[in-house]
Amino acid sequence: MTDLSCDVAILGAGTAGLAAERSAHKAGARTLLIDPYFAGTVCATVGCMPSKLLIAAGNAAHGVRLAPEFGVMTQPPQIDGPAVMARVRALRDDFVASTKEGFESLPEGTCVQSRARFTAPGELVLEDGRRVTARAVVLATGSAPVVPGPFKALGDRVLTNQTVFDLPDLPKRLAVIGAGPIGLELAQAMARLGVEVTLFDHADRLGGIADDAVHEALLTTLRREMVLHLGTKATPEDAGEAVRLSWEGGSAEFDRVLLAAGRPPNVRDLGLEAAGLTLDDHGVPVFDRETLQCGEAPVFIAGDANADRPVLHEASAEGAIAGRNAVAWPAVVRSARMVPFSMIFTDPPVVQVGRAPQGEALTGRSDYGDQGRARVEARDHGQVLLQAAAPDGRLTGAEICAPGGEHLGHLLAWAITEGHTASDLLSRPFYHPTLEEGLRNALRDICRATSRPLPGDQDEGAPPGG
Repeated sequence: MTDLSCDVAILGAGTAGLAAERSAHKAGARTLLIDPYFAGTVCATVGCMPSKLLIAAGNAAHGVRLAPEFGVMTQPPQIDGPAVMARVRALRDDFVASTKEGFESLPEGTCVQSRARFTAPGELVLEDGRRVTARAVVLATGSAPVVPGPFKALGDRVLTNQTVFDLPDLPKRLAVIGAGPIGLELAQAMARLGVEVTLFDHADRLGGIADDAVHEALLTTLRREMVLHLGTKATPEDAGEAVRLSWEGGSAEFDRVLLAAGRPPNVRDLGLEAAGLTLDDHGVPVFDRETLQCGEAPVFIAGDANADRPVLHEASAEGAIAGRNAVAWPAVVRSARMVPFSMIFTDPPVVQVGRAPQGEALTGRSDYGDQGRARVEARDHGQVLLQAAAPDGRLTGAEICAPGGEHLGHLLAWAITEGHTASDLLSRPFYHPTLEEGLRNALRDICRATSRPLPGDQDEGAPPGG
C-alpha cells in the first residue's frame, strides 16, 4: 500500500465537498476527495429532489380534488401507490446519475473511496491503513438522521428521509415525528396522496416560524389535511405488524413512523481531538463562519457538517470559501455571506429571509386571503411579514406563508442583498394580476412608518385585492 499526500484533502463528496474540491483545484492545489460511498449528493439521493417528486405527486392529487371549485367536475383521485413511488425512484436515480458524472470528470487519482480520520494535525489514516498527509483539510462530511433508542428496535417500520423514498407502496397510516422542513413537506405530500397522517412535535411551533400570523396560516392549512399533536412527545411500542405511539392524552397505531427530528453533523468518528481542534457542546469544531476555518488550524468545515445553514446554496458557497482558504492558509480571506434564506415546500410554502433589524424595527403585513390572483386560483390563504430598519425603511427580513412564497422570497432576498427600501420596491412595476402584487400592502405599511412619501403612482388607482 502506498501512502498519499496532497495540498488539500476534502472529506465528503457531497455538495460542499465537490465545491471545495473545485475551488481548491482551480487555485492550483493537488487535491484528494475522500468519501466512503461516492453515492451522489444528499440533495439528489435522499433530500431536495426525491422529496419534491413526492410533493409534486401529492399536489397533482390535491389539484384533482380542488377542480370542482372551478366548475370542473371530476371523480376523486385514484392513487396508485406503487406507481407514485416508482416515478419518485426513477427520476431520483436520473438526478443521482447526473451528480455521479461529476466524479468521473475529476482528474485520475483524485477520488479515494474510504473513510478517514485524523491521527495528528495534517495527518489522516484510511480504512485500509494508508496514511494521507495534507497541508490543509476540508471537512464536508454532511449530516445524518437521528433514530432515538426507543425507535431502533422497530426495524423497517421506522423510516427516515434515507429510506422513505424506497418504499414499494404508500402506507395507509403514517406518523411523522418532527415538524421541521423534512417532516412538514413529507407529511403534507403523504396526506395529499391519501395516507392518514398524524404529525407530532415536542415544540408548539411548526417549521421554526416566529410570527404568530404567519404560523397560524400554515397551522390552519395543515389541520385540514392531517392530525397535529404539537407540544407533546410520542413514545413508541411494538404492536406486531404496526407501531403503537402513546402521548399525553392518547395513543394510536400506525403502519410506519417517519422520523424527521433532525440531522446532526457527521463528525463523531473523524478523530477531531487528534487534529487539535476545539469542539463545541455538540462535538462540532468551533469555526469562523466568514472563513470556515476551525480555530487557527489548517482545517476548514463546510456544508451540513458545521450545522450552520443546512441548505444547498449555502453548502455550495461554503465549500467554495473553504476550498479557497484551504489553499491560501495561513493567509485566509474573510468572505461576506449571503443573506439568510430558507424555504419549506409546503403548500403554501414557508419562507424565511434575512432577519429583524438591529434597533427600531418597522413592519408591514400582507394578507393573501383577499389577494386578487390568489382568489382566482383558489389559493386565497396566507400571510406575509416584512421587516425593515428605521428611519428609511431599508428591508432586512421577511417571514412568509403564502401562495407563490418561493418566488416572493427570491425577490425579497435579492432586494435585501441590494439594500433596497420599501419605497424602492414600490417604485418598481407590479404586473396585474400576479401574486407579487400582494407584497404592496406590506411595503406600503413600512413606507407610511417612514418619512418617505408613498410613491403615488403605485398607490392611486390600484386594483382591489392586489
